[in-house]
Order: sequence, then structure tokens, then C-alpha cells
Amino acid sequence: MTTIKMLAGALALTTALSTPAFAQTELSLWYHGAGNEVEREILLGIIEDFNTSQPDWTVVLEEFPQAAYNDSVVAAAVSGNLPDIIDVDGPVMPNWAWAGYMQPLQLSEGALDGFLPGAIGEYNGEVYSVGLWDAAVAMYARRSVLEEYGIRIPTLEEPWTLEEFDAALVTLDASGEFEYALDLGMADQGEWYPYAFGPFLWSFGGDMVDRTTYETAEGVLNGDEAVAFGDWWQSLFDRDLVPGTSQDMADRETGFIEGDYALQWNGNWFGVQTLDAVGDDLLFLPAPDFGNGPKIGGASWQFGVSATSANPEGASAFIEFAIQDEYLAAFSDGIGLVPATAEAAAMTENYSEGGPLEVFFALSEAQAMLRPVTPGYVFQALEFRKALSDISNGADVITALDAATDAINADIERNNGYAVAQ
Repeated sequence: MTTIKMLAGALALTTALSTPAFAQTELSLWYHGAGNEVEREILLGIIEDFNTSQPDWTVVLEEFPQAAYNDSVVAAAVSGNLPDIIDVDGPVMPNWAWAGYMQPLQLSEGALDGFLPGAIGEYNGEVYSVGLWDAAVAMYARRSVLEEYGIRIPTLEEPWTLEEFDAALVTLDASGEFEYALDLGMADQGEWYPYAFGPFLWSFGGDMVDRTTYETAEGVLNGDEAVAFGDWWQSLFDRDLVPGTSQDMADRETGFIEGDYALQWNGNWFGVQTLDAVGDDLLFLPAPDFGNGPKIGGASWQFGVSATSANPEGASAFIEFAIQDEYLAAFSDGIGLVPATAEAAAMTENYSEGGPLEVFFALSEAQAMLRPVTPGYVFQALEFRKALSDISNGADVITALDAATDAINADIERNNGYAVAQ
């Protein structure tokens, strides 16, 4: 009898201990980073920590190559097979929210306090996504080169003006020391164009769409300020100051390091490898001020909850768990991107006080501006990219900008102004 009681007690204890694991509801998570082992290991670590931290939910990861990811989400939305948790590129989120792919997050009050604005995905007055990192762009330069040619080193408080920046390019070109005065990264013909070059247009005073209503591009993409930007943009190629659209990606990756380019407009994700090659001579400089304040792009990949998730509270709970500072710091140390909070930055090797990439956090705080927060951005980005490419290859500036404006306006009208369904 005693033995039976002991066995029964052991069985009861085993059942009690194992019940939470069996009771956990599965949450599916889709991620765009297939093939990146560093990202994968960090994300799997967060998932494991979350799964063992509570008895209600267990997250299961499915990975996709970035090039196929967006199409996979769209196809799943059409077929009604979206996962619980998706990651989404920040500027794409309003389109997915408008299309009914996503729902607002259920986060605790204050959960996003201290986050960089670019890491918070807000649309129609509600938060739909949040990023574990942000990204920033700077002008890469060598201190020795600027000093040799008498070019002022700009600061956040006093960036280069248009006139200063253009004069610096002319001076560097005239030196004969470089193949090009500036590398813009024309080889990267995807989202880089609106992310990296849209801020130039914004600083001139133009935009891809009128942000007061998001109902037209007239007057902002083809107005006087945009035309001035287009004329200057075209002049860079006419004067052979920058590589054109035929630039090879290998040259983009090595040209500045090898000294073929005097300056380079590039993201923080190239910072570590460039520092390793160039050393203490490397400077990360703020964006020039083309007349309406210096601007850089904000927002990177973020996590959100699908509209069809049967367990939005669990999906939101995972996202809130994942945005703890220790995980933000881990991603930053692992893949080099800007931590989403100052507290996380202080925990990192590169972005802490005195760290080699510390300036990028300051740039994100001071200069970052979101790409147009509208469902129409996905189409607007394509038209902007085409216009810039055409202008760089010699197309008439006004004609190219008018064509992009007309196409964007037609898209807005075709989609009923991207009105939110009530």
C-alpha cells in the first residue's frame, strides 16, 4: 500500500510539473532573416527565454529569405494563413495595417517609453509594430583627407550647408586623388534609394507625398523645392562626382575603404568593418542641411501581430518580452544596428558612451525622419526610385518628377485615398 501511495504521489507531482508545458498555446512567428546565423541564434535565445518564462504560450519560429518574405506574407494574407507574429519593414507596416494583415499591439502602459521614434510603428493613431533596433546613415570620411584639403569637419550642431557640401565635393574631385568625390551607393537599387536619398529631398523642402493629407504628391514631389533637389541630384552625375547606376556592388563595399571614394553615404551596418579597415582616421558625419534641416531615414524591421491571430494577447506578450534592453543590446552587438533605447545602447560594445558607433544613436535621435506613414508608401517608393534613377541617367528633371507625381496621384485615387475602412 505504501508503495502504491508513493507511486501515485510521484505521478501526481510529475503531472503537476508537466501541465504548463502541455497547456501552452502555440504561437507562430515568421521572420525575414533566413540564412543569417547570428540573427537566428539571438532570436532563438529570446524565444527560448520567453517560452520558459511563463506557462501560457510557446513561440515557434519559421524563417524566410528576405527577398521572398514580403511576397510570402501577402500570399498568406490572401489565403488566410498568416502566422500569429510577423516582422515587417517599418515603412511597409501602414500598408499591411490598411490592407487588414495586422492589428494594433496590446502592450503595457509605458512599454515603449524611451524608444527611438523610428523603432515605433504607429498608424492611424495606434501602435502596430515595434523594432528591436533602428538604423541610421552618416557621411563616412577620413579626418586626414578633410584636413589636407581644408574642408571643415561638420557637427550635429553645425552640419554642412548645401554650398559647403557641394564645394567640398568639387575640391575633392579637383584633387585628382580619388576616382569619385562621393559614393552614394547607386548599386543598391532597392529600398536604399527612398531610405537614403528621400531625406535629401526632404531637406530641400520636398517630399514623396503631401503629408498633411497623404492625398496627393502635387506640389511636393514636383514643386520648386523638389525640382531644385532634382537639378542638384542630376548635377552630381553630370559633373562625374559620384558613380552612376551601373556601379558594381563590390565597388560599393570596398571603394571607400580602398581610397577610391573620398566620401561615402552609408549606414551604420557598415561601420564596424570600415572601422576595422580605416581605424581612428574614420569619421561618421551628420547629413548636410540642404535648407530645411538635416534629415536621415528612420525605421527598420519591426515585430507585429497579424490580424487573423487567434491569440493576439499572447503574440503581444512575446513582443513586449522581446523588447527588453538586454535583447536590444544583444541584437546590436550581434548585427551592428542601432539599439532602440539609450539604456540598451549603454549596454553595448559599439553604442555605449565612447563606443566607436555611438554617434549613430545621436544621429537617429537628432536627424531621423520616417518615410511617409501611409499605405501608399509602397507604391510611392517605387516611383521615387524610378525618378531618381532616370534623372541620374540624364532624363529631364521636371518631366521625371511630373511623371512620378502623376503615377502616385493615380495610385491614391485608384485606392480611394487609402481611406481606413470603418
